[in-house]
Amino acid sequence: MTTQTGQRPFSVVPGVLLALTLAMLGHFLAAWIGEDLMGLPRSPISPIMMAIVLGMLLRNTVGLPLWSDAGVRFSLVRILRLGIVLLGIRLSLGEAGAIGLQALPVIIGCVAVALVVVTWVSRRLGLSARLGTLIAAGTGICGATAIVALSPTIRAKDSETAYAVACITVFGMAAMLAYPFAAHWLFDGDGFRAGLFLGTSVHETAQVAGAGLVYQEFFGSQEALDTATVTKLVRNLGMLVVIPLLGFIYHRSSGEAGESQPWYRMVPLFVLGFAAMSAVRTFGDLGVAGSDKAFGLLDPAQWSAIVSWTKQAAEVSLGVAMAAVGLGTSFAGLREIGLKPFAVGLVSALLVGVVSYVLIMLLV
Repeated sequence: MTTQTGQRPFSVVPGVLLALTLAMLGHFLAAWIGEDLMGLPRSPISPIMMAIVLGMLLRNTVGLPLWSDAGVRFSLVRILRLGIVLLGIRLSLGEAGAIGLQALPVIIGCVAVALVVVTWVSRRLGLSARLGTLIAAGTGICGATAIVALSPTIRAKDSETAYAVACITVFGMAAMLAYPFAAHWLFDGDGFRAGLFLGTSVHETAQVAGAGLVYQEFFGSQEALDTATVTKLVRNLGMLVVIPLLGFIYHRSSGEAGESQPWYRMVPLFVLGFAAMSAVRTFGDLGVAGSDKAFGLLDPAQWSAIVSWTKQAAEVSLGVAMAAVGLGTSFAGLREIGLKPFAVGLVSALLVGVVSYVLIMLLV
């Protein structure tokens, strides 16, 4: 028996345990530095940020052991998605829908500007049309996922796909670590606006989750993490429209043929899982309110305990995934990107951040 990635099930265990160890070590070091060394009642250091930094240090100094590779990739994909699905228990369907509706105009504005301006900048700097299109898609929608989905559609070379993913990874990581503090300052501690900003301006789903967790740990706002998560999931659904559109525009301008992707492959299943978990929370709460038993089985104390345990499991899963983000970040290949793609990636990241801030201030 093998997993969907072609690995035997037990081959992922060592890497997952390594990521879990770093996540736990991040919590210990954050508390030790802030409370024991600095003498503060509460550590100002984020355990999530500490776990990411520890992972990056290990990967780029000692190196990532071969035996951990499968588990790190498993944590980056499967455990991350599990954490996002479990986060759905924190919001009812009504709450998640309300956030999505308020976020939609900001998402549309950010995606549209990113696609148009980044494509134009790429051409001005002399990048290939394929590479520019990939960076625009990764910046506007959902990072590496959008790049990988679009690559066969426009027949991108492996090197172009790798460069685009590298650009998105570098600047998305920088945004994940810096934007929580920028958002708190820009929006004067408003958790909802900060969450909208993180969900629309940080590239990858993992990076958005990490930024939301950092904000929650530093500023005590669960609202920011919830809002950032829902906003990013709605943004991810833009793949259904944007990937076919970019493919059509590219083929029309170049005259080349490419592979079309079935629409259902562009629907992230963890988005549906998040909605299903929100539905569980909704109907469970309705049962408690109506008959004093969730689903006719669980009394209010039992239902509250299950919700609490699920929330904790979500944060543990995301903590492991964030440690894996650090372990998966290698700087060795950055020199191969070249200055022009790097410049486009920088402009893209700054552009989306500025557009997100302006739209939030105007519309929310």
